[in-house]
Amino acid sequence: MIKIQNIYYMLTYAFQVLKEQGYASCAIEEFENTADLLSAILVKGVTVQIKRGLNRAYTEKTESLSCLRGKINVTESIRQQTIIKQQLVCIYDEFSANSYMNHILKTTMELLLRYDIPKVRKKELKKLLPYFKDIETIDIYNINWKFRFHRNNQSYQMLMSVCYLIIKGLLQTTADGSVKLMQFLDEQRMCRLYEKFILEYYRKEHPEIKASASQISWQLDDEFSFMLPIMQTDIMLSKGNTILIIDAKYYTHTTQKQYSSNTLHSSNLYQIFTYVKNKDAEYGEVPHIVSGMLLYAQTDETIQPNQTYHMSGNKISVRTLNLNCSFEEIANQLDDIVKEHF
Repeated sequence: MIKIQNIYYMLTYAFQVLKEQGYASCAIEEFENTADLLSAILVKGVTVQIKRGLNRAYTEKTESLSCLRGKINVTESIRQQTIIKQQLVCIYDEFSANSYMNHILKTTMELLLRYDIPKVRKKELKKLLPYFKDIETIDIYNINWKFRFHRNNQSYQMLMSVCYLIIKGLLQTTADGSVKLMQFLDEQRMCRLYEKFILEYYRKEHPEIKASASQISWQLDDEFSFMLPIMQTDIMLSKGNTILIIDAKYYTHTTQKQYSSNTLHSSNLYQIFTYVKNKDAEYGEVPHIVSGMLLYAQTDETIQPNQTYHMSGNKISVRTLNLNCSFEEIANQLDDIVKEHF
């Protein structure tokens, strides 16, 4: 379980912009569900963006005109016989707020109006929609989420991420092809947020150690590495030659059950062991300490993993992080990991 309020705190570390003054009320406000929280963040973000000015971009338009503009589409002009009306089909670029990112914002806001969020939130969304009256909506299933952010649209990075969480997390398609709304973010979306939150927390709150999502090289006896997968860590904490590799896991069930006994997810354990042993071998004869940790988000299950194993000279721990408590307690749990290993 996770307190809805803590999702906000996780987002503030994942997106530092949420720590700005405009979003401060979200830290103390009570929310009915995740959709309510995300819609509140979106409302505040869009309000701030409207004050700054909606992002404008060049978009291609095609229409029949009486005076030339841009390029003439000869084929379409002949097919539509526009010459009869003394017009030609022209293709031109228009600099307007009808940009792709604004399409996504409007589509997301209209989607939330169909969801079970408080009336006050719907009222806030409806107040913002008139600013988007000349902006088109798009098909939620064909959105291209790959954006290039630069100085002119950097303020949209958090907004696009929240829209992604809303659209991907609140919608699912049923077997008959109809669409229904979900009441929570699914496991996959929460896992990504969980990973990013832990990484950014350590970067922000523990500058004395280096926190990164580094890749680990395979320690091979020769140079042949064809078809070997990339070893990409979730979080790697380091201070000098002391390393802690953390694999953050957000599952509905923290353990697997076989023949009435609970065991760790074997693939998770194999993965962290491989990371640790290859990182360990990288140092060779240089004095060092490399440890690993599987950090699960705690569930409501009776049995929760909390063990430390010593494997081939390395320490590998399995812990759970309780997210259903005050954020101060969550921070203490994360701080204790640093104290234990550094």
